[in-house]
Amino acid sequence: RTERELKVAGALGPCISMEKKGPNVSDNEIGIGGSNTFQLCSADPSTSLAIFLEVASQQGQAAPGGRGAVQFISQYQHSNGTKRIRVTTLARHWADPVTSIQHVAAGFDQEASAALMARIAVNRNETDNDGPDVLRWLDRMLIRLCQKFGEYNKEDFSTFKFPDNFTLYPQFMFHLRRSPFLQVFNNSPDETAYYRHKLMKEDVSNSMIMIQPYLYSYSFDGPAEAVLLDSCSIKPDRILLMDAYFQIVIYHGDTIKKWMDKGYHESPEHENFRQLLAQPVEDAQEILAARFPMPRYVDCVHGDSQSRFLFAKVNPSQTHNSAYGGGYGGGPGGTGASVLTEDVSLQVFMDHLKKLAVANNS
Repeated sequence: RTERELKVAGALGPCISMEKKGPNVSDNEIGIGGSNTFQLCSADPSTSLAIFLEVASQQGQAAPGGRGAVQFISQYQHSNGTKRIRVTTLARHWADPVTSIQHVAAGFDQEASAALMARIAVNRNETDNDGPDVLRWLDRMLIRLCQKFGEYNKEDFSTFKFPDNFTLYPQFMFHLRRSPFLQVFNNSPDETAYYRHKLMKEDVSNSMIMIQPYLYSYSFDGPAEAVLLDSCSIKPDRILLMDAYFQIVIYHGDTIKKWMDKGYHESPEHENFRQLLAQPVEDAQEILAARFPMPRYVDCVHGDSQSRFLFAKVNPSQTHNSAYGGGYGGGPGGTGASVLTEDVSLQVFMDHLKKLAVANNS
């Protein structure tokens, strides 16, 4: 249920339309539309639906301080056989997108927005069956967002600046463009369908792991720490743990590999090295035990074929033909590994994005 100023444009997720019409059903469909009631076969704690709403009138702009309310009524049968109804009511303040743009920007959730855009892109890819067109659509939406909420001087991309709660969104889109949800090369149709199904079902936290995997570094310098998903983070004296949701990858750098080949981890004098090797394995086992379906577990060393799972995900800030090393934010002269790819780096992507956003003819 919604207030009269709002209409349901559609839903995206593991659901079907019940084709229940009503005054709050929008004619402009997004995903599964034409209804205000949707059915799921089952639900678990991580199941989520994306509901898209349309502002049907401008009445909210004429009433400063007013609120728009949405009510979700969930009817389900519990595992113990009892039927239950849960009602959740949400209310948000109206804001004029012209005169109160700062209030609109303050309510922006970049992770939730990235998860929603990923679902829309996958849906467009499946319905239109045109991958390059979907990528162009993603680029246009990102440029429009930069022009709407960025601060800049016309034709001067060096002055471009995003609000704090927008700064990570472009890199989410960068990794989404490279993800197996949109890049289907080297994946079977079954694999692609599975990846997209999980993206449509999981909550924001899990969706973000799929879009931009988490990377952790282990070394003698201190406890495990989160590092940039960048080739500059791949160093010879580090062990990396990458959680890509569908794969859990443990990567041993070149120096670590040589120490392992010499059997240092089996010697009592090098107990610290043995503990260093065991720590990422223990952390990986915790992730594997808590996730369903269980991800693919990859234990690799520098130079072997399995390390491709890591190199395919990181930002290629240093490649076989790049003029400088260092990742986005890492600066020139980085000591990370080179990635054999023709893909542009995040740095190049951001520079082109800023130039297009500040251009007068965009």
